[in-house]
Amino acid sequence: MATDSLPPSAPPRTSPFLTPGSHSSASSLSILHLRRDQHTPVILQPSSSPSDGYIEGPVTNTRFGSFPHSTLINQPWGSQIRASEVDTGSRGRKGWEGKGKKRKRGSDEIADEVRPETEEEVEGTRKAIKTSATGFVHILSPTPELWTSSLPHRTQVVYTPDYSYILHRLRARPGSVIIEAGAGSGSFTHAAARAVFDGYPALSIQDEGIQTNASAEPALPGKQNGKVYSFEFHEQRCTALQSEIKDHGLEGIVELTHRDVCTEGFTISNSPPIHASAIFLDLPAPWLALKHLTRRIRRKSLDPSANPEPTTPLTPNPVLHPSLPIHICTFSPCIEQVTRTISTLRSHGWLDISMVELSAKKIETRRERVGLQEEGLRGVNASAANVEEAVERLREVEGRTRWFHEMEARKEKEQEQERDGAEAKKDGEPDDMVKGEMEKENDTVNGKEKEKYTSKASRLASIASRLPTRKLYKEGRLVHRPEPELKMHTSYLVFAIFPREWSDEDEKEAERVWGGREAADRRGGVEEGGELGGSGGGRKEEKRMSKRQRRKEAKRRKDADGGKVEVDGEKTDVESRGN
Repeated sequence: MATDSLPPSAPPRTSPFLTPGSHSSASSLSILHLRRDQHTPVILQPSSSPSDGYIEGPVTNTRFGSFPHSTLINQPWGSQIRASEVDTGSRGRKGWEGKGKKRKRGSDEIADEVRPETEEEVEGTRKAIKTSATGFVHILSPTPELWTSSLPHRTQVVYTPDYSYILHRLRARPGSVIIEAGAGSGSFTHAAARAVFDGYPALSIQDEGIQTNASAEPALPGKQNGKVYSFEFHEQRCTALQSEIKDHGLEGIVELTHRDVCTEGFTISNSPPIHASAIFLDLPAPWLALKHLTRRIRRKSLDPSANPEPTTPLTPNPVLHPSLPIHICTFSPCIEQVTRTISTLRSHGWLDISMVELSAKKIETRRERVGLQEEGLRGVNASAANVEEAVERLREVEGRTRWFHEMEARKEKEQEQERDGAEAKKDGEPDDMVKGEMEKENDTVNGKEKEKYTSKASRLASIASRLPTRKLYKEGRLVHRPEPELKMHTSYLVFAIFPREWSDEDEKEAERVWGGREAADRRGGVEEGGELGGSGGGRKEEKRMSKRQRRKEAKRRKDADGGKVEVDGEKTDVESRGN
């Protein structure tokens, strides 16, 4: 579902995905929660924005009613917003003047008759918004999870179970730099931006008339803010995603580039080195892009179509971080893509290659309330919770049945007495005694039965009256129920690690640091076991090996002692021990 676009005024300097605040604000993205799996993204427009002719201002229509944006702005996150009575007919829409009318008079007369309302009249109408009797939504702050469930699908979407596991395996954390190839609908882009966010980058240019971000701290020397470099080869999808990134205030954290990385690589001209430590490839043929992800590359000439000559010297790749291992993940729906990707990864020196397939299932957690006190309420089990309640309800039903039959018998008796009274009156006999006995019996029986047995309507009314004082969140039994169906395969995830480049200088430095420690450890072994060349040192060295390792070592030295070697303190024939 597409979101409303921002007006061409100043873009937001903060993102509602990263710093949403405590209340909703104008010109910012909000999520309307309709049902558990149904959300609507809306950019809240102030009353002065174009409203498609609604007198109430900008309005969002849902299946649960209409919601003017003036009722959604400056609301605490999580608030329940009631629907409003909005004129959704032709009276409040643009261009309705004169439509559907017979043109028997001049157009000027029609224009005079349908004179547009003044600004004062419009403002007065907007202030008089009435709440509807039914319908409500909850307004939520945007998160990558909610955006994934409500974004406009332009391509296959990376869902929450996948990208949460991917970011974990890529070691994404605040301050990291991630490369994403194949942005598509932007689901992974928003999740990665939140994972690497460690502050808004300081603005180098102060725009006139635009308030800059006050929370942006100046960059420290040598400090690199977390950033996502995203690439998309489809121009229309790239333009749509770029607009969403701007509307969501992520232009300082996400840098989107229109490019085919399989042929043009990841290097961005007129830009500082990327130095990424994590890479995510959501491409049809990810193995074609791996040739651009090596530690050293050959620089191309100024002509982008020209291939580098074999004699061109190799230079460090500005895309990869020079001193950190690189974690990569590819997202492929077919196993044939996986096999070819793994073969290419091995040929380029990637290590620790593995493939993962995720299967997700949601678990519903709620309180199950059972009992006769829940009768008439929604979402509960209004049956007897125990034997006592069941027996009580059976007695009530039996008593009501007995009372019904008694009342039928009484009615027959009353009718018979009325006939007798009519005959007695006809004969001239007094009927006061008969009438008094009937009224006395009626009051006694009705009073007794009404006191003992109440009607169902009275019982439901009593339950409803006690409902506001009950703490429903503490009542009932806490249960969890998984989904009946398991959501199976979406794509195969291939992970690999590219170790950092190891030069001769690094080897010398490691030998200087760790060689001294090894020598100190060896000196400590000499002090405990004597000379390394003596018997004590030799016995101590042998004890550090397993029995199998000692046998292999004995076989290698069997020629030194005429086929007899010492194993476990005794001379043994190697061939006889093997047999």
